[in-house]
Amino acid sequence: MKKTILLAAVVAVPLAGCSNMSATEQRAVSGTGIGAASGAVIGAIAGNAGLGAGIGAAAGLAGGLLYDQVKKSEASSYRAGYQAGANKQPPAPPQ
Repeated sequence: MKKTILLAAVVAVPLAGCSNMSATEQRAVSGTGIGAASGAVIGAIAGNAGLGAGIGAAAGLAGGLLYDQVKKSEASSYRAGYQAGANKQPPAPPQ
């Protein structure tokens, strides 16, 4: 019983700390975590889990930030098109 409560607390506390993060921060943290876990698995197979986790974390962080830029660009394009439609103007061509 005590182990279950301790495990629940260990899982809940880090997740509660992420509740008021921006979308960019959430994507960066998610990418880093997924990259570190994947890198650790691949590194363990190759013989050095720590190095694999470090490389995976860096790659995951970069991937999370790139994904964030894509999502921001999509949102910006959507807002511009919506505004153009609301003002009955033709949409601006993509740049």
